[in-house]
Amino acid sequence: MQTQVEQSGIVTLTAESAQAASANIDLWNDDLRPCTRAEHSWRASRFASLWTGMCLCIPTYSLASGILSTGMNWWEAILAIFVGSCVVLVPILLVAHAGTRFGIPYPVFARLWFGTRGAHVPALARAVIGAGWFGINSWFGGLALDAIVSRLVPSWTTIGPHQYVAFGLFWLLNVGVAMRGPQAIGRLAAFAAPTLGLAAVLLFAWGMSAAGGVGPMLAVPATLHGGAFWAAFFPSVIGVVAFWATLALNIPDYSRYADSQRAQLRGQLVMPLVMAAFSFVGIAVTSATEVVFGQKLWNPVDLIVKFPTYVVLIGGIVVILSSITINVGANVMAPARAFENLWPSRITFAGGAILTGLLSLLMQPWYVLSTFATYVFTWLGTYGTLLGPFDGIAIADYWLVRQLRLDLFQLYSRNGRYDYAGGWNLRAVGALIVGWIPPLIGLWVAPLHFLWSGGWLFSIIVAGIAYTWFMRTEKSRLTEPEYEAITEIESPVGARVAVSGEPVSG
Repeated sequence: MQTQVEQSGIVTLTAESAQAASANIDLWNDDLRPCTRAEHSWRASRFASLWTGMCLCIPTYSLASGILSTGMNWWEAILAIFVGSCVVLVPILLVAHAGTRFGIPYPVFARLWFGTRGAHVPALARAVIGAGWFGINSWFGGLALDAIVSRLVPSWTTIGPHQYVAFGLFWLLNVGVAMRGPQAIGRLAAFAAPTLGLAAVLLFAWGMSAAGGVGPMLAVPATLHGGAFWAAFFPSVIGVVAFWATLALNIPDYSRYADSQRAQLRGQLVMPLVMAAFSFVGIAVTSATEVVFGQKLWNPVDLIVKFPTYVVLIGGIVVILSSITINVGANVMAPARAFENLWPSRITFAGGAILTGLLSLLMQPWYVLSTFATYVFTWLGTYGTLLGPFDGIAIADYWLVRQLRLDLFQLYSRNGRYDYAGGWNLRAVGALIVGWIPPLIGLWVAPLHFLWSGGWLFSIIVAGIAYTWFMRTEKSRLTEPEYEAITEIESPVGARVAVSGEPVSG
């Protein structure tokens, strides 16, 4: 029985199979269902806008300028940003392909490799990290709001916990925006991208003027050389990789809307370039702050408050817009979907957004941002290591084990092909554990510490290899004849033909 249709490389359920799958209310709701062909509408420009809005954010600025504070010079820090961005773009594009081809969100994609119940493990792991980032960006935005109100209403600072009050107000604003849903997130990114781009240009212009030209801005010499440089460069690159390792997992939440593989590929290729460009702004301006103020201000809010009131107001608004854009664009989608996947018939996307906000408070963003070392080497390094095996398993499953062949209907079926052992794929659990072993060895054995500082890289490779080996005899894999039996090809003009090329009657 043919349950799915493939057109121009995009697979959708037939009307009959979609209706049948929708009866499984513990696996299906309107947000988790696969996209219809009409919903594959995002062009390359939409993805470019999305990434521009997400890259032009305060955490990127702080990451870049913080790397500079380790002792690298400006071009070494930008090189670390660019290399890390290019490395993480590879798994992003590999995983995005599945979202575009089958129109499924991340939690449903995870059912493929962890099982219908086991999918909660990678989904909730991503949710926890997303909530942490939600809190971090809310804290940045709250500081900006606090700076604006403090300048406009001097008595505001007499309120003891005024920073926490501002954080709470900004947190509520983020949750309210996030509750409006994925399509609203895309529209916000399209508006924010040019606004934030202009702000970055103006910020760079100030730094160049205040420091007396580009030369003085970038004249701060490197203090790391030889082995000391590589000891900082390698974990910095991994930190940049970990910065976007979350999106390398849940990028199907966005790529599912692409109108073609070419569109999502072209649109996402801008990411390393935008990261490098905005990192240059952050690094140059941070260098300028050392020339002008005698210290490197890697938190842009600390820089904003040194200006006149009107600049504080405008700069604060830009920080707030940036924080909202990255929060609702990158940090809400995956957690909200993960919570939906726990109870599809009761939890909506809006409910998931609220739960994400509540979880973010438990992640204590004020502590994560207390020092740069805590931000990059503890926060980014630890969660990068945590997520690495999931990335490796996802890529190995889709490209090596399945070879791009899925039974879309079975992803929404209990006791079906992807239910494994009571809803759990124990082979995936085993690969996850194996993937964590190398970085844990590096954590406990000092001479092998590089295994921990590069935990994401080693765990993604080891877990991917282990998973491929464990799954070599797994019966859930579709052979090519089996795929042909459930799939029909539809030409662009609407005439249906079987995979073999013969016309399909009816």
